[in-house]
Amino acid sequence: MSTSEHAHDPAPEPKPLKAKILTVSDGVMAGTREDTSGVAIGDHLRAAGFRIVEHRVCADGSETVAHALSHMAYNFLGLIVSTGGTGFSPRDMTPEGTVRILDRRAYGLSEAMRAVNPLGRLSRGVAGTRGRALILNVPGSTSGSIEMLDAVLDVIPHAIRLMGGANDEHPVG
Repeated sequence: MSTSEHAHDPAPEPKPLKAKILTVSDGVMAGTREDTSGVAIGDHLRAAGFRIVEHRVCADGSETVAHALSHMAYNFLGLIVSTGGTGFSPRDMTPEGTVRILDRRAYGLSEAMRAVNPLGRLSRGVAGTRGRALILNVPGSTSGSIEMLDAVLDVIPHAIRLMGGANDEHPVG
């Protein structure tokens, strides 16, 4: 084949981005509450072109969240969304556990998520990176979690590709 024939070949399709979900809830762990927000986030991310590779549940608390997120982020390039534990209840310690394991904070993402509705101002959720994983805390409310995720979903693929080593000269597919 000549060089001119290759010039018209379509660019290869980029690989689907990977995502993991962590539901933080004593009730879901105990089997007394259904994981509606975790399931909704999975459906929403799949519709946006992500491949869900893990969905884990842990109890509320700083230590349990830090442990789960640390394991989920290990050797992972992609998005991790935690749902639950971002409010003012005594056991809502997801942000504290997340901050313990982050390498870098992403203040713009957490600020954008909080700005989507009036109740968002009550969220203490954080965003940042651990290795090559981007971690977002969203509330346990199904509608709130999707609204907050939608506030930043448009920039997430670019952020993940940058963490994977992409730049304008060398895109990662």
